[in-house]
Amino acid sequence: MIPRLSAQEVAYPLVHPFKITRGEESVARSAILRLAVGDLHGLGETAPITRYGESVESVLAFFAGYRLTEAPYALERILTEKIPAAARCALDLALHDLLGKRAGLPLYELLGLDPRDTPVTSFTIGIADPETTLSKVAEIADHPILKVKLGIGDEATQIETIASIRAHYSGTIRIDANEGWDAHGAVRLLTALTPYDIEFCEQPIPAGFPEQLRFVREHTSIPIVTDEDSCTAADLPRLAGCVDGVNIKLVKCGGIRGALAMIHTARSLGLKIMLGCMVETSLLATAAAHLSPLVDWADIDGPFLIADDPFVGVTYAQGKLVLPNGPGLGVAERNGQ
Repeated sequence: MIPRLSAQEVAYPLVHPFKITRGEESVARSAILRLAVGDLHGLGETAPITRYGESVESVLAFFAGYRLTEAPYALERILTEKIPAAARCALDLALHDLLGKRAGLPLYELLGLDPRDTPVTSFTIGIADPETTLSKVAEIADHPILKVKLGIGDEATQIETIASIRAHYSGTIRIDANEGWDAHGAVRLLTALTPYDIEFCEQPIPAGFPEQLRFVREHTSIPIVTDEDSCTAADLPRLAGCVDGVNIKLVKCGGIRGALAMIHTARSLGLKIMLGCMVETSLLATAAAHLSPLVDWADIDGPFLIADDPFVGVTYAQGKLVLPNGPGLGVAERNGQ
């Protein structure tokens, strides 16, 4: 049977404007891929950002000229690095969804994973003024883990942001500077933030300077985790000894197969692992969640951030990821398509 592919843009408003060091958005965009082989249909999603040289437009342009000529289960031959990572992510998810549906098994079972071993995810608080930030925290005060975006503004304001949150919130706090600091500034800020019981700091400085990450790590007691520095498995060896952990995102590494390669590489190097996400629907978030029994930390909160999720998949029990048990990704469209 000849596989049939179609890709389309989906835009969805956010619950709150979401701001990080690179900009602010009120509407997020994804590319949704549908793959049909006979009566089976696979779903995929990708949420590319320009930071990594891709966009929804580039993904749609790729699939406009792409034809799947291999058997849809020949994953090694199909999912090569000739396909850009964000487009490969959408195709990878759709193929794994199709494979699970053909086998009649959820993806976690195909991978030999126990769904009871999923971690608790963090909930991300974007950059905002102090009043808005505390209002956001109050909305989700019962969530056990927060990840707070920093990296913009003077150091005193950033420190005060965390101090104010900690005064109202007793759960776990993680912070993410999204490349917003330099090495010496990172040391100053992390030293000042130490009393507020920070679990770790994500990507404090611009990517591409592992020895500066090593300097930051050696001069603070707060663990350091990369994001923009850790896109694929090939990036990880140079980070060993410079950081404590890495953030893996399906869009950066090309999907489930790329993420598995990163997980195994990180473990071989003694690095801890966070499984993260972009601002994305439950389709892409659920795909990542299927891998979460393999990692130390989760930041799979995309569905929390959007106002009208078009998909139903992963759910949350006091922050703990609950995997769907349907075949493949186990994701359904709300409109019943």
